[in-house]
Amino acid sequence: MTFGLIGEKLGHSFSGTIHERIGGYSYELKELSPDRLPSFMTEKNFRGINVTIPYKQAVIPYLDRIDEGAARIGAVNTVVNRDGALWGYNTDLVGLMLLIRRVLKRAGRRELTGLTVLIAGTGGTSLTAAAAAESLGAGTVLRMSRSEREDALTYREAEKRFGGEAVFLINCTPCGMYPGEDRAPLSLSAYRGAVGVVDAVYNPIRTRLIRDAERLGIPSEGGLAMLTAQAVAASALFRGAEEAALSEEEEALADRIRGELLAAKQNIVLIGMPASGKTTVGKILAKKLGRPLIDTDAEIVKRAGMPIPEIFAREGEAQFRRLEREMIASLADLNGAVIATGGGAVLDAGNIDSLKRNGRIYWLDRPLRALIPTADRPTASSREAIAKRYRERLPLYRERCDRRIRARRGAADTARRIMAAHLSTDR
Repeated sequence: MTFGLIGEKLGHSFSGTIHERIGGYSYELKELSPDRLPSFMTEKNFRGINVTIPYKQAVIPYLDRIDEGAARIGAVNTVVNRDGALWGYNTDLVGLMLLIRRVLKRAGRRELTGLTVLIAGTGGTSLTAAAAAESLGAGTVLRMSRSEREDALTYREAEKRFGGEAVFLINCTPCGMYPGEDRAPLSLSAYRGAVGVVDAVYNPIRTRLIRDAERLGIPSEGGLAMLTAQAVAASALFRGAEEAALSEEEEALADRIRGELLAAKQNIVLIGMPASGKTTVGKILAKKLGRPLIDTDAEIVKRAGMPIPEIFAREGEAQFRRLEREMIASLADLNGAVIATGGGAVLDAGNIDSLKRNGRIYWLDRPLRALIPTADRPTASSREAIAKRYRERLPLYRERCDRRIRARRGAADTARRIMAAHLSTDR
């Protein structure tokens, strides 16, 4: 290995893709069991590596030098081999500070001055989070653990002391990481007054914690910005830099790569009324972007072995909605697809939650007068039926989308505007 990443399980990692975009060298993902770590580190058959769970502290005894920031934190995520001497750094600190600032900006703040920061977890990343919070002026920094520890509060204790207060929350546990995406380290219902929420997990793109924060209107962001920033800082160290930092140009590069990854990895999800053009627009998007198209109604028909009107007639709407819910849940872990949903998919909050995990939801807002009823749409087979559904669903489309797209000038124009919004790095 020349450059790469070591960890126990790396199936979730985006690091290879990021370093490819930085360019100029090959980058390998190497899974290591704990018993193999000692031989790997003592053989030193690499020029530079990133280190992830669970080895950020375990690699320290093998290092010849450790920079001041990593030593203060007590965790290392980047190791550079300089003529046989292993130097340790922590570029996670650079990435996490950038991520926190992004969320603070949305909250109308520049720093954490005076705030209590609660950190979920007590591992290596939590030490980095504590250092980042202190550097940004936090008033109090406390770590949380599920078990009782001298250096941490239990989640129950933290909730009793700080529930309802203006705190800043940082998740540094793997809870919510693929493949356990429906889990969260804590419930935000007790922290509705939170100033911001940061999750170091980046796969899925929106973890359960981040989706919960969005529902509560709390400024939040997952770990992709942190990941890209720390990778750019690590790449600079691989190529000769002597400290873990980002120049303005490198920060701009990290932000550009983050935007590109979001555009590539996030599914484009289309919601809207029956006859709003979701399937037609989806086909255009899939062709232009070279992505697979999944039409949930068409997939339900395949699974059920009968057309949708027949499902409604023979088994009722409740059975159709169950099939729809199962179909959408099966798509939640996809990346880089175009998903056209049925008009009623928005009725179930669970469907939207599944689709937002790795998707960005675009509402095709087509005027009622342009919606044409057809016999093959059981809930929109007449002008009266479609008008009734429009009134019922309009607030849900507005509330549950990420972006409203006015669908008034034809499918090609609608697709063009969705592509422009989705491929923008400024989001």
